[in-house]
Amino acid sequence: MLIIPAIDLRGGKCVRLIQGDPKAQTIYGDDPAAVAQRWAQGGAKKLHVVDLDGAFSGNPQHLDLIGEISQVGPPIQVGGGLRTLEAIADVLAAGASFAIIGTAALADPILLEQACKEHPGQILVGIDARDGYVAVKGWTEKTKQPARELALKVRDLGVEEIIFTDISRDGMLIGPNLKSLEGMLDLGLKVIASGGVSSLADIRAIAKLPNISGIIIGKALYTGDIKLDEALAVAQGGGACPSNG
Repeated sequence: MLIIPAIDLRGGKCVRLIQGDPKAQTIYGDDPAAVAQRWAQGGAKKLHVVDLDGAFSGNPQHLDLIGEISQVGPPIQVGGGLRTLEAIADVLAAGASFAIIGTAALADPILLEQACKEHPGQILVGIDARDGYVAVKGWTEKTKQPARELALKVRDLGVEEIIFTDISRDGMLIGPNLKSLEGMLDLGLKVIASGGVSSLADIRAIAKLPNISGIIIGKALYTGDIKLDEALAVAQGGGACPSNG
């Protein structure tokens, strides 16, 4: 199971939002590539990059930064505004190892199916949910599509791995919604968990679940609530702190 630090891009900076709200932003660095270098030197084997400007506008806005981050070393998975085949090809050409399709997975299943055919093994689907229902367009719109049903649909279109985020927990440092996450784990998909992870105990709890391929950690790494080396140790079955489990 991988520990995957998150790097969110907005206005050329590394930021974190609370529950995806663009008005609730904290800047954590003016040089996203330097932030990526920090996580890579700390032992991260994969990075999660979100082009927030792309998510809000509907088209990637930070291809140059994505290219710089890709040169740091670890493979990067990139999302935000990937709603056309051209946009998907652009981020992969810029250096991303994986493209994350979010809004388009619901709005345009034909595009998703074609993307899986053109870029086998490089397409992930980000399923972002609030109260069990999918949210789209940078989390600004909640739909009537149950998250679990969307996961089944994308699996049948050729997707093998999804990123599941409970928006209500994202950026809040209050722990993940395990019940919501567990509802996505019996569908024959690998799942990267995201949203609310704020302690080593949270990592241990998620690691016990089946079919978890990774955990994305954002704000807790930037605030120091979680140390990357300790998180990596827990993910590898060690544990930097005493545990009863």
